Amino acid sequence: MKNLNLVHLNGLRALEAVGRLGSLQAAATELGVSVGAVSQQVIKAEMQLGQPVFHRLPKGMVAADAARPMLARLTDGFQSLSEAVGIGKQRDDTLLTISVAPVFAARFLVHRLDRFSARHPDIRLRIEATTVMADFVTDGVDLGIRVGGGKWPGIDAELLIEQTVFPVCAPSLAKKLKEPKDILKLPAIIDGPSMFSWDIWLGEAGLSGASMATRHVFNDASLCLDATMAGQGVMLAWHTLATYALEQGRLVEPFDIRARTGNGHYLVTRAGMRLPAKVRAFRDWLKTELPPLPENG
Repeated sequence: MKNLNLVHLNGLRALEAVGRLGSLQAAATELGVSVGAVSQQVIKAEMQLGQPVFHRLPKGMVAADAARPMLARLTDGFQSLSEAVGIGKQRDDTLLTISVAPVFAARFLVHRLDRFSARHPDIRLRIEATTVMADFVTDGVDLGIRVGGGKWPGIDAELLIEQTVFPVCAPSLAKKLKEPKDILKLPAIIDGPSMFSWDIWLGEAGLSGASMATRHVFNDASLCLDATMAGQGVMLAWHTLATYALEQGRLVEPFDIRARTGNGHYLVTRAGMRLPAKVRAFRDWLKTELPPLPENG
């Protein structure tokens, strides 16, 4: 490793960030320093290396052909260093940090946390509500709950519940629904970013080719649920979104017809990680709060 004595570590960090991000400004933002500081580090590192690493062009900093292999290895090296630091950080066995989507946290998880605490009073929870997949090496997150097909790079995923969808509405509207085709008379409340549409349930109910009249479109499923509870229409929901409102009697599931979406809720952790006791405790408890998987699931 004697070559590391030739260039200061801060200079290497500056070269790697500029090479990966393509500009001094972007590198400065990531490194938390000024543009001038990054520029000086790059210039100093180029002098220590004895050759230019970048071409200064109007569109940004472009790596010289001869420097590309070096920059690629710098990126790999700093990623390894980041992972090493993450592994070496002390973890508090009494604190469990969970990354979940905001709608899962608000509509399913928070209503049940007292039951987890009663079973495991020695474990404190920290909930990070985000739609972004956690970096389990650097973010300090122990586990996540995500919806999808179960395949994410660098992630181990354990299926918790298959996602099936079904209509829900306020009790006052449910009185108008005697058979599935009656639902076509009600306005639909639409979750705009949803990965599925009403077609999937209408087909399961024997109503293929039919369509729903849209009343409102929201960019958040939680808002859709609020509008549905207010009696503004019918929504296509799923278990972890609607079950608490169903238990409270604020919503009704008018038909015993559920359609599979092909997705599921998964417990996700870093690939190859041996699950600590606190993660296993949360997983086992969460499974008691969810419907059991089919035997072939």
